[in-house]
Amino acid sequence: APPISYGSMANDQKRGDETPGNLILDSEGRNKLLAETPELAPFIRLFVGSREFINNTERWCLWLVDAPPQLLRRSPELRRRIDDVRAWRKSSGRAETIRLAAKPSLFGEIRQPDSDYLLLPKVSSEERPYLPIGFLPPDVIASGSSLIIPAATPYEFGVLGSAMHMAWMRYTGGRMKSDYQYSSQIVYNNFPWPKITAKQRGNVQAKARAVLAARKRHLPPRGMASLADLYDPLVMPAELVRAHTELDRAVEKCYRSEPFHSDRERVEFL
Repeated sequence: APPISYGSMANDQKRGDETPGNLILDSEGRNKLLAETPELAPFIRLFVGSREFINNTERWCLWLVDAPPQLLRRSPELRRRIDDVRAWRKSSGRAETIRLAAKPSLFGEIRQPDSDYLLLPKVSSEERPYLPIGFLPPDVIASGSSLIIPAATPYEFGVLGSAMHMAWMRYTGGRMKSDYQYSSQIVYNNFPWPKITAKQRGNVQAKARAVLAARKRHLPPRGMASLADLYDPLVMPAELVRAHTELDRAVEKCYRSEPFHSDRERVEFL
């Protein structure tokens, strides 16, 4: 299986603080910065974690990796934010965080891919029949509340979005209250991937693309639904249910020719 990792971490505020950090922006903070310095627009990126990805809500971050120094100096508000990051990091009791104070304009932990990647929410409702996962472009920054697979293809999307993998996750994964808590070490790295032929891979990929196509009709910019809407078991569109059912069967055939009849049977086999 391709390597999995957490998204990028800002390291810009005290843990547990629910307000936007110095490198993290809500819409008000973004608008304030752009009103002052419109040239910052290319360096303010969508910042997506589990909550934003599933519910289709917007949060932003200052992604200043390639920002020219003269531009950073031009904005008083941006300089204030960067200075606050430096001060906070220097006050930390953690040696690594103190070292990061030398680079206050950058995220503390940068893991952003330079190509499309697959995002997996770390936390998801137990009521959903499938884990809401999906591909994002590299200019959308994945936060540390999500897991990312940079080298993923529609095949990995298909297997991870199947009933087979869901059964495994329900059995091995942790819980946050009653919600599923996905783990890279316990769930993903221990998942028994099937040994497949080129034909089986192609079939799973075709069915995975059909799931993505069924979702695309309802998601922005074409529609107004979120993944939370699409994977609500009470209102899940019939075409999406059908596409997932066909994907489930394609994935299961990678393990054995006989169909599985329950999650217990799937987990026992795995």
